[in-house]
Amino acid sequence: MIGSALVRLATFNVLHGQRLPDDGRPPRTPSGTVDVHPLIDAVAALDADVVALQELDRFQERSGRVDQARAIAEATGAADWRYASAFHARSGPGRAWAPDRSEPGLRVYGPKGAGHDGEVPSHGIALLSRLPVLSRRARRFGAPPLAVPLPVAGRAGLTVIRDHPRVALAAVLQGRRGPFTAVALHLSFVPGWNLRQLLAVHRWIADLPRPHILLGDFNIPGAIPAATLGAAELLAPSSRATPSAPRTPSAPRTPSMPPTPSMPSMPQPDGLPPRSGWHHLARVRTFPSHRPLVQLDHVLAAGLGPHRPQSVRAPRMPISDHRPVVVELQL
Repeated sequence: MIGSALVRLATFNVLHGQRLPDDGRPPRTPSGTVDVHPLIDAVAALDADVVALQELDRFQERSGRVDQARAIAEATGAADWRYASAFHARSGPGRAWAPDRSEPGLRVYGPKGAGHDGEVPSHGIALLSRLPVLSRRARRFGAPPLAVPLPVAGRAGLTVIRDHPRVALAAVLQGRRGPFTAVALHLSFVPGWNLRQLLAVHRWIADLPRPHILLGDFNIPGAIPAATLGAAELLAPSSRATPSAPRTPSAPRTPSMPPTPSMPSMPQPDGLPPRSGWHHLARVRTFPSHRPLVQLDHVLAAGLGPHRPQSVRAPRMPISDHRPVVVELQL
């Protein structure tokens, strides 16, 4: 895609590189047997210019004490990358998280000399880019105050689970048609609490240049995320007044795509103003990976104007209980 305005974007909840059997049940693995190479291979296979990764480990015993974000970035040539810790804690197979009080909840790690260099084990997300990064920011969200009953693979009935803190990473990237903002996020599984976090992200990036693109595991199904953000903009018209980044005047206009099962046609007749609201760029089922029933992983955008995805896919991968979402877009 060099020399083209086409940018490939991806989001993938990688489950710290864990392989799952064909039936989706979590395997019983001894300490340190989650190899980083299948994780690297899976992310490299996406061949994305911008990729948001969730559920990454950093120096965890269960994943071989590897800095997974760094290993992926170095193997895939993503020179501009950051990893943000949702929390610092230690976890082994079959054990609960043991928080480490020596570190604050949020640290942003990156290439040597460009981020924090501590080695306390943590769990979090990453945003990797082949495009130049103009600026960045990170934000952490505290854990919900309540536990909820959830189905857990390999267990009968429901298990009451308390959620952990969550984190978001935003970067203003130099696209081939001008700057845009990409945000990697992983929202809570607690209903309502995740919508609250989504709206907080919306406010948090309001001053950054559009288009805005959110990539992540929202833990919110279907069309609800775009509808929520659209309602937020209707209730706060001033948020739509944030000027978009200047676009290259000579960039070609992308024609509308014909209908497909995963991405309905969204024509933009000539003469109509660009659509500034929030829209799903991919309507595909992503969870559970062995037999997808629901979409929890999303790529949402605002301020794209007439441009629509050139392709959308959610391939089955040899790791994780989620499928990645991959979108190609003029940016």
